[in-house]
Amino acid sequence: MFRSSCIALAITATAIASGVQAAGPDLDTAAIESITGLKGSYNKTENVFKVSKPRDDIKVNVDRWTMPPFMGITSWAAFTPMGNATMVMGDTVLFEDEVNAAMSAALDGGLEVTALHNHFFFDQPKVFFMHIGGTGDTRRLASAVKAMYDRIAQVRAAQATPASSFPGDIPSPSSISAAPIEQVLGPKAQSKDGMVKVTIGRTARMHDVSVGNDMGINTWAAFAGSDEHAVVDGDFAMLEDELQTVLKTMRREGINIVAIHQHMTHENPRYMFLHYWGKGTAVGLAKAVRKALDAQQAVK
Repeated sequence: MFRSSCIALAITATAIASGVQAAGPDLDTAAIESITGLKGSYNKTENVFKVSKPRDDIKVNVDRWTMPPFMGITSWAAFTPMGNATMVMGDTVLFEDEVNAAMSAALDGGLEVTALHNHFFFDQPKVFFMHIGGTGDTRRLASAVKAMYDRIAQVRAAQATPASSFPGDIPSPSSISAAPIEQVLGPKAQSKDGMVKVTIGRTARMHDVSVGNDMGINTWAAFAGSDEHAVVDGDFAMLEDELQTVLKTMRREGINIVAIHQHMTHENPRYMFLHYWGKGTAVGLAKAVRKALDAQQAVK
């Protein structure tokens, strides 16, 4: 009888231990740490495993105060199970000359880029924050995060101090020819002082009112400099499902992304806005924007 009771107790204890283990992370946390090279922490309540990377390689001053990484300049990536796959979300701390290199690495690795913005005023050097997400195999997601962090390190290894401008000068005064840009992009352009701007409107409803181009639901591209040495800046209005396609196309064409955010609340459908900056020939830049527009229109 005593032996039977001991066996029963042992079976019960094993079952309880198995139950406790099952409640733990359904993730290969050792692989995440090994692949990213970062030590992680597990939140049992939320079933999330998170790795962090403080940006202590460059001193950041905010409002004339030296900012410790603890106060908000730490990159992180958090992993949680979702059925037979894994979800990752994260925030990546970047200096201006790291943003587009890191973004391309993230996109090439199969991650999504969902926001790009600042968190501070009066920061030196300027600090930006790029939010990432993704779903799929744990190892693939961890490898994509690692590749993004490695790309950032490569930028800093090549130049220790963050750059203060993009390469290439912009001629002044401007002398952009409107006709070739109109031929590429389609709509009639506005011209002023040698600069050219094309706007393409979209529509939405907000507070039961129809809103469109003149209310700010639009994509636009403005060109300055000369036809051979031009700069383009602009804004891209996208539905949520169009964002990743437009980002990938713009980056493949060498256009720099400088912000990703919303402009409104309670609009239907929901719009995201992407701000960009590029240098090259005027027609070449117009063709890059055209490719992004075409790719956007192909999204179902």
